Amino acid sequence: SGPHDDGRVHVDVEVVRRAMEVLSVDDHGLDPSDRRFLEEIFRKFGGGPVGVSAMAAVLAEERATIEDVYEPYLLRIGFLDRTPQGRVATDAAYDHLVETIPDLPAPRRPVGQDSLWIGAAPTPDADPAA
Repeated sequence: SGPHDDGRVHVDVEVVRRAMEVLSVDDHGLDPSDRRFLEEIFRKFGGGPVGVSAMAAVLAEERATIEDVYEPYLLRIGFLDRTPQGRVATDAAYDHLVETIPDLPAPRRPVGQDSLWIGAAPTPDADPAA
């Protein structure tokens, strides 16, 4: 420590990049547990839909942990959708993960159909003007 050292730590882009590398945080902000969460949705549930309780069992986590820790960020960045049938990993999540997990199984739903409602036939009693 010199006479001009004020005790503050100076952080630059390279320091942050190295820290993220050490923590295994990727360029979308996913850590290993986020990637495992999404990977399990593709491997065990074909991309979804899957219920929270089933995901909690697969990950050996509490349901509240899934809802409060994993989901908020994944929903915000568009890697996860909530549907009435359960959670669905999006095509964006697949495209991101397959870069580092080449044997990741493709979603079982048609490509480009992240939501179960996209392209769904209207029900006979549906009001098209609604």
